[in-house]
Amino acid sequence: MSAAQTAPVVDVRRAGDRFATRIDWLDSRHSFSFGRHFDAGDTHHGLLLVNNDDVVRPGAGFETHPHRDMEIVTWVLQGSLVHQDSTGHAGVIYPGLAQRMSAGAGILHSEKNDSWRLQGGPEHAEPVHFVQMWVAPDETGVRPSYQQLEIDDARLHGGLVPVASGRPAHETTAAIRIGNRDAALHAARLRPGDAVTLPDAPYLHLFVARGAVELEGYGLLGTGDAVRFTATGGQRVTARDRSELLVWEMHSSLDAAR
Repeated sequence: MSAAQTAPVVDVRRAGDRFATRIDWLDSRHSFSFGRHFDAGDTHHGLLLVNNDDVVRPGAGFETHPHRDMEIVTWVLQGSLVHQDSTGHAGVIYPGLAQRMSAGAGILHSEKNDSWRLQGGPEHAEPVHFVQMWVAPDETGVRPSYQQLEIDDARLHGGLVPVASGRPAHETTAAIRIGNRDAALHAARLRPGDAVTLPDAPYLHLFVARGAVELEGYGLLGTGDAVRFTATGGQRVTARDRSELLVWEMHSSLDAAR
């Protein structure tokens, strides 16, 4: 059944209700089932399978590990993350830099917080805080690829910006492209009183990466809160304080293929 055939649903998920993985070097909060945390009724929304809110201490990170057939988008909120993969790509991801890795037929990569090396010694070390999001691709088994691009801060303060998209409508406006024609990630940085209007799409996922906002008709949302919209959109989101939003616009769902 498509979203157009269902009653509109606005499902608010609070930050404190997320699955959590806490070890000595990592504090990770999962919006959906991930790793050892599994709930058969909470595996995805629309095309979005993973929305991990990660804090990694200096000098630590994810050692080399494999991925396959997944569009992986990383958005850094604080600090810097060093990426290396088996296709020869390496780089530093920092706030305002959109990064996409298409795992395709198979890729190995690592992600580490090397802030103390990048910034001149241990006294400059800081945690890296980032959100990593996984979306199912249109095609499986494709050649792995990588893309990144910096987005101007002024643009992010001007409203919702298409950060990563496979939608034809964003072909010339999205910072980076992903391999799903029905999905797009938007980001915005809001000052108190700033407002944005959510896209109108069959499926939306709103994540308050930091700050506090008022969602029209549903009240206050804080850091780490998320909202899953089905068959509805167009609501106004107004910042109560300095805030950063990540919004997935999706025009199909994994459920339709089942």
